[in-house]
Amino acid sequence: MALWQGRSKRKPTGGRLTLSRKKRRYEIGKEPVFTFVGSEKRQVSRVRGANVKVRLLKAEFANVVDPDTNKTQKVKIINVTESLSNPNYVQRNIVTKGAVIQTELGPAKVTSRPGQDGSINATLMK
Repeated sequence: MALWQGRSKRKPTGGRLTLSRKKRRYEIGKEPVFTFVGSEKRQVSRVRGANVKVRLLKAEFANVVDPDTNKTQKVKIINVTESLSNPNYVQRNIVTKGAVIQTELGPAKVTSRPGQDGSINATLMK
């Protein structure tokens, strides 16, 4: 289902606005995509300007940076341990930006937006 991101038909006071035109295709948005922990699955969609946006539906690995050595490793994700955006995401194993994931190296904080970027980048926590 598409979401319309154009101007509202109501004023801030609640009064009705007379719109000068109809809805436009470039004003539509899409539903948010949740990234789950599991075998890798991606969704490729065409966006404005014939560009391509890769949405990560399921992820098994994350690119984890160790701040002490400044080295990056591709590490398997075990589960989601903490999520500030929604506590329910921990039970459902949904990865978002700012979530703390348990990896083989230890806990790591996600720094990328998996539903937008198509990859999971994280920083190792001490």
